[in-house]
Amino acid sequence: MLQSSCQYVPFDKEVQGLPYIHVENLSFSFSERAEYLAVSQANLSIQEGKITAIIGESGSGKSTLLRLIYGLLEPLSGEVRYKGWLVPTRKDKLIPGHQDMKLVSQGFDDLNTFANVWDNVASQLPNTNIEAKQNKTSAILKRLRIDHLAKKRIADISGGEKQRVAICRALVNDPQVLLMDEPFNQVDASFRDTLQQDIKQIVMDTGLTIILVSHDPTEVLALADDLIVMKDGQILDQGHPRELYDRPTNPYTALLLAKSNILSSEAGKAVHIHSDSTIIIHQEWVSILPADTEGDFKLIDIRFRGFYYELVVASPDLQLHAISTTPTSMQIGEDVSVKIEKYISL
Repeated sequence: MLQSSCQYVPFDKEVQGLPYIHVENLSFSFSERAEYLAVSQANLSIQEGKITAIIGESGSGKSTLLRLIYGLLEPLSGEVRYKGWLVPTRKDKLIPGHQDMKLVSQGFDDLNTFANVWDNVASQLPNTNIEAKQNKTSAILKRLRIDHLAKKRIADISGGEKQRVAICRALVNDPQVLLMDEPFNQVDASFRDTLQQDIKQIVMDTGLTIILVSHDPTEVLALADDLIVMKDGQILDQGHPRELYDRPTNPYTALLLAKSNILSSEAGKAVHIHSDSTIIIHQEWVSILPADTEGDFKLIDIRFRGFYYELVVASPDLQLHAISTTPTSMQIGEDVSVKIEKYISL
């Protein structure tokens, strides 16, 4: 049987030459009068077999965009195409959501709280071949490292373990696309990297396409092949994580990914930068040194961040943040000099 959405969307025709998932001029509002657009004129492309992360602060429209891609919401305008075909929405299907995609939501709403882990996953498979059902359930539990929890009730396991069960339920039917809304939100930091590496390995082994949402860029910088940056319902940037980090195209991306110092052209003169545009300085591009004489800046705070220290310096008109990987002998209140190793003018 042809696996496409043409069976759901009448009169749709396949558009050749599009990316795997293609979003064009997509807008959505929770209000009928569209006074506020949760997603506004979104355009993006998703590559097959890659991990794409949608990042932005809370309320930026990330989860709404994810649900539009899945077909749970009806767009105000624009379209979403998967393999060239329109993704069906509520008006096209009795039960919305594309048949080739699975969505793992934040709240674990799909989990049966009083059933055990095994039954929660196995229930997604038909009973036509019991042996195959058992083998497949066992394999996916083992792959996500929760086979030892098979007989435990959902009510008796942790939030991070529930997250793995939810992912198992989504993967056991071999979807082509996995959508995940804040998948690491309830996972302990100590287990987060393990889960990320498991997900990455699944993508490498199966060619699965993953789109995930996160409000914390540090969760996905090492995981994602592609980043989409959203703010106030609009897509501001899309590209490889390293490219967006090293060469952001707007101040918001720099602030979100690197907690950068954002300076106006006038403020830049205080650190001997002459530019007619906004200046971006990552914290690691700032060196703080003891001043030989009275310095232009004072050290006003030293913040221990684990494996590095965040130094905050200020002049009468400017405050800068810098990173030091070694303990500093400088004292709060001491005069210091500032050296800018690198900057970006937008």
